[in-house]
Amino acid sequence: MAQQGLIQAVARGLWCVPADPRFTPFSLVPFLASSHQAYVSFLSALHLHGVIEQIPQIIYAATTGHTRMKRTPVGVYSFHRMHPSFFRGFDWYRGGGHFLIATPEKALVDSLYLSSRKGKRFGFFPEMDLSGGFSFRRANEWVRMIPDERIRKFVGERLKLLRKEAADRGGAS
Repeated sequence: MAQQGLIQAVARGLWCVPADPRFTPFSLVPFLASSHQAYVSFLSALHLHGVIEQIPQIIYAATTGHTRMKRTPVGVYSFHRMHPSFFRGFDWYRGGGHFLIATPEKALVDSLYLSSRKGKRFGFFPEMDLSGGFSFRRANEWVRMIPDERIRKFVGERLKLLRKEAADRGGAS
């Protein structure tokens, strides 16, 4: 079947049917996370929710496992460990495909959370649109749940700045 192009090897013991209209590379996230939990978040979730236009070349996911990169024939996956008490705020994706994804607010807070400790790479959001039902109130609720006080303060300050920028452009509540 692989030689005929009907199925494709993704990783050892993991195969997919790329021609199946229900298939999406995002649905592989829980299988590539091994024995750990994972959900699509960060820039990937922000794009899928329409918050940023730029399409990330890497599929970003939050996990209870170790931070690592996984290259497959289907795509490149970047898993980032989140504190277990902060590993929530996701649900099934409604836009097609069967995978867990962070809410827009949680994806933004997850990104800011990592930018506080990972060289600021998740701290810049080109062409951000927070007018489509994004709630700063819900985002602030996630900020209050960050266990580390220093990180919580950093994320809260960045969120205030993003809210001011959105208000200046006329978007988001």
